[in-house]
Amino acid sequence: MEKAISKNLRGDDEENASLISALPSDVGFDGTKLFKYQGCWHDSTSLQGILNFQRGFKPQDTDIIVASFPKCGTTWLKALIVALLERSNHSCDDHPLLLDNPHGLVPFPELRLFMETSKPDLTSITSSPRLFSTHMPLHTLRVALKNSPCKIVYVWRDVKDALVSFWYFKCAILKIEEERSMLESMFDSFCSGVINYGPFWEHVLSYWKGSMKDLKSVLFLKYEELKTEPHVQLKKLAEFLGCPFTVEEERGSVEEILELCSLRNLKNLEINKTGRTTRGAAHKNFFRKGEVGGSKNYLTPQMEKRIDMIIAEHFQGSDLEF
Repeated sequence: MEKAISKNLRGDDEENASLISALPSDVGFDGTKLFKYQGCWHDSTSLQGILNFQRGFKPQDTDIIVASFPKCGTTWLKALIVALLERSNHSCDDHPLLLDNPHGLVPFPELRLFMETSKPDLTSITSSPRLFSTHMPLHTLRVALKNSPCKIVYVWRDVKDALVSFWYFKCAILKIEEERSMLESMFDSFCSGVINYGPFWEHVLSYWKGSMKDLKSVLFLKYEELKTEPHVQLKKLAEFLGCPFTVEEERGSVEEILELCSLRNLKNLEINKTGRTTRGAAHKNFFRKGEVGGSKNYLTPQMEKRIDMIIAEHFQGSDLEF
């Protein structure tokens, strides 16, 4: 068993292979073997990156980390943060978002930087402050952060919309038609919690509780509120990151950033029409509709009721409304 995992891992870290082999395991909706680590499920590749990250990451006090469960508004939030921090350095004509996808500008440690080693060369990250992103739950992330006061921004989304978005994304990556059977398999995995980075509720609650304990270090945002009141949420984000808008900027910069980072504008940028990530995923696959409540067009009332009941049960007593 251990030898089989070692062959699938990137890198030659036998310590990681030994640890992963001893973890509880299960099979995800697509047949991928998942391992339960610190309360959440991961495939062997991302778990290798997580272990390397926990072992070797050296945080800086000014680091900013964008966190989310997959398909919960990650790309949009990355773009907004890049635009916020770069607003005095670039115009809309020479902006970093014109040259790279948000995922290239704000890389994942566990899915890119630390996949093969616990001591990657991070000198290529020239942004100041450094920007990273992750799908790890907060308790797993904080193993590497130690006592660093760096800022963490988390965005969550209605699980039903996240599920449908993930379904479309998975089909696009595999270059197949949107099969109803895959959606139903994914739905069952979401409900059982056995899905990469899941259970969903454990992931969300880790950041919710973290934000309640440490408002200065963890900002908890809701995707739906970013959609309905973008000006308010963008100003809240700027204040949290220590770069609040001046009175003069509120008259123009806020609107400029929201326009630059709008889904319509981002998906029409040339870099997002033709570019690819370092792992080969087409940039265009990260932009679909970004709608709130669009899952109603794909999930049956019975499916909606089931998942709502599960989330309500797990959120009970947390004061977190969904």
